[in-house]
Amino acid sequence: MGDGVRTLAHGSWPSPIDAALAAAHDGQPEWVGFVGDETWWTEPRPAEGGRRTLVRSAGRADRGEESVLPAPWDVRSRVIEYGGRPWAAVVDHGHPLLVFAHFADQRLYRYEPGREPSPLTPVSPVGGGLRWAEPLVLPERGEVWCVLEEFTGEGPGDVRRVLAAVPLDGSAASDRGGVRELIEARHRFVTGPRLSPDGRRAAWLAWDHPRMPWDGTELVCAEVGDDGMLHTVRTVAGGPQESVAQCEWSADGGLLYASDRSGWWNLYRDGVPLCPREEEFAGPLWKLGQRWFAPLTSGLIAVLHGRGSTALGVLDPETGEVVDATGPWSEFAPTLDVRGDRVVGVGAGPRRGYEVVELDAGTGHARVIGARHTDPVDPAHYPEPRIRTFTGPGGREVHAHVYPPHHPGCAGPDGELPPYVVRAHGGPTGRAPLALDLGIAYFTSRGIGVAEVNYGGSTGYGRAYRDRLREQWGVVDVEDCAAVALALAAEGTADRRRLAIRGGSAGGWTAAVSLTTTDVYACATIVYPVLDLMNWASGETHDFESHYLHTLVGPLAEVPGRYAERSPTEHADRITAPFLLLQGLDDVICPPAQCERLLARIQGRGVPHAYLAFEGEGHGFRRADTLVRALEAELSLYAQVFGLHPAGIPTLELVT
Repeated sequence: MGDGVRTLAHGSWPSPIDAALAAAHDGQPEWVGFVGDETWWTEPRPAEGGRRTLVRSAGRADRGEESVLPAPWDVRSRVIEYGGRPWAAVVDHGHPLLVFAHFADQRLYRYEPGREPSPLTPVSPVGGGLRWAEPLVLPERGEVWCVLEEFTGEGPGDVRRVLAAVPLDGSAASDRGGVRELIEARHRFVTGPRLSPDGRRAAWLAWDHPRMPWDGTELVCAEVGDDGMLHTVRTVAGGPQESVAQCEWSADGGLLYASDRSGWWNLYRDGVPLCPREEEFAGPLWKLGQRWFAPLTSGLIAVLHGRGSTALGVLDPETGEVVDATGPWSEFAPTLDVRGDRVVGVGAGPRRGYEVVELDAGTGHARVIGARHTDPVDPAHYPEPRIRTFTGPGGREVHAHVYPPHHPGCAGPDGELPPYVVRAHGGPTGRAPLALDLGIAYFTSRGIGVAEVNYGGSTGYGRAYRDRLREQWGVVDVEDCAAVALALAAEGTADRRRLAIRGGSAGGWTAAVSLTTTDVYACATIVYPVLDLMNWASGETHDFESHYLHTLVGPLAEVPGRYAERSPTEHADRITAPFLLLQGLDDVICPPAQCERLLARIQGRGVPHAYLAFEGEGHGFRRADTLVRALEAELSLYAQVFGLHPAGIPTLELVT
C-alpha cells in the first residue's frame, strides 16, 4: 500500500460525495441555441422543485451567465410525455423575442426582457390539454410554427398531433380557433417543421403506430403557399424499415437528413450519402427537436458521431472528411446550434459533467462557454471507466462501461472482492453515456463497483445491434446483463455473492425480470419500472409508447401468452432476493399501479423489500429531496444485503 492508504472493507470507505452533492449535480444543460450572438440553454434546478430554467450567456467572462426566467417559470414541454424543444427566440427590433412552453400549464408564452411573460395559447379542459413543442418564431409572419399535441378525450390515446401556427399577438390566448393548422392531421406523430432558406419549402418527420421513430419514419416535404398553408405534401425518404432521425436544409437549399438505411444512421443530401461509415451520426428520437447535426452557411456540417460514445466534429460534405474537436469531452448530448462559424453543443467526459461547449469551425478551437464543470470534490475520488466488450450467449458481443471501486486514500483488504451493481439503462433504446456521474461516484468512492451494460437493443452500435431486442425484451437484455455480471465475477473483479442489479424505466423492467428468471443477483433496485406487460399494452401508459411492445415483445393479438410469461407481476412467487422499489406518484408512463400490483402479490412471501413513492415526481426524479432519499435508500439496501458498513446513511426499513 502507498503512504496514507488505509485498508478498509469495501462499502465502508469514507467518501466526500454524499447524496446531497450527487443530487445537486443531477441533470444536464439541454436545448442550446443562439439568440443573436448569445447562447441560451435550459438548465435543471433540483433545489427549486426540479424546474428547468432558461439561461443566457454572452460567452464573455465579464458578462457571465444569468437566468432568463425566475421561478416558478419551468421551461419544459410534455409533448409525447418525454417532451421536445420547449423554446425558441429571435432578435426582433434589437431585442430578444422568446417563445416557450411552461411546464405547469403547457401553454406557450411570449417573453421580452423587461416584461412579464404573456400567454399565446389557451388552456384546454380536455384530457391532457394542449401541448406544444419545437417552436419556430417567425416575426415576419406574426406567428410561431410548432407541433401541437391536442387531447380529444380523457384517455391517453385520445390525442392528435399536427403542425400549427400560433399568432404572436396573443389573440389565440383564450381562443383555440385562433390557432391555424398548417396541414391536415394525417400521421399520428410529427416533428416540427424545418423551413428552407428561401422560406418556400418545409420538411419534417412523421410516423404512425405501431412503429417507434427508431423503427421507421417518413421524411415529408411540402410547399409553403402564399396563403401560409403547406401544400403538395409528399414523402421523399424513409419508410416502415428505415429510420430518418433528423432533417435540415443546407444554406443552398439541399435537403439533409440522417437515415439508417445502410444499417447505421449516416448523413444524406437529397438521397446521396455524404460520409458512409459504420458509425452513428444520429440516435433514437425520444424528444422532438433533438439535433445530431447542423449545417453551417459555409457548406460544412457540424456533426455528432461515433460508435458507442459521441464526438463533436465538422464534416466536409465534398470530401467526406470529419475533423473532431479536441478536448476532455467523450460524450455529446443531441443538441446543437450554429451561427456563422460557431457551433454550440453540450459535452461531458469521464471526469467532467455536462457543460456548454463552443467550437470554432474555422480554427477547430473548442472552449467551454457555459454551465462550466467545477469539481465539487477532489477529482481523485472520481471513478475511472473501463470500456469493455464481453461475450454473451451465442458468442454475441455485449458492450459495457465498468467502474471499479476507487478512492485515493482507501483500498479493500487482500482477498476481499468488492460488491458490484450492474446498471441497466432505460429506453430500452438508450445507451449509458461515457460521462461523469456523481451518482456512480457515490458508490465507487465507497468501495462498491458499478458496471453499466449497453445490452443488445442499445443504440450507438448500428441497427443490427439495436434489433437484437425485437420480440426479445426480457430475454436478451436480461441475458446480457447477467453475462457481464458473471464475467466480472469469473475474472476476479467482483464478488459473485454480492452482485446487485439496478435500473429505471425499461431498466427497471430488466432488473425486475432478472429477479424472476435468474439467480445472479443478491438484490435489486427497481426504479419507476414496467412490470405488467398486458396492462401496459392495454391503455395503462401514454400514447407515444402504447404500441412499443409490438416490436419489443410481439403483436399482442398473436402472442398474448408471451406477455404473461415475461411479466414480473405474473411471477412474483419466483422473487426471493430483497429489492427496493422507487416510484413517482405522478408517473403517467409507468404508473404506480404496476408497482402496487407487484407488491400485492409479494405480500406475505417473506421477501425483504421496501417501496418508496414520491408525490410530485413523474417519470424521472427531479427534486433534490427525492434524489437524496432514493440514493441513500439504495445504498442502505446494499449495506444490509452485502454486510457493508457505510457511515451516516439512514437505514432503509425492509418489510417482508
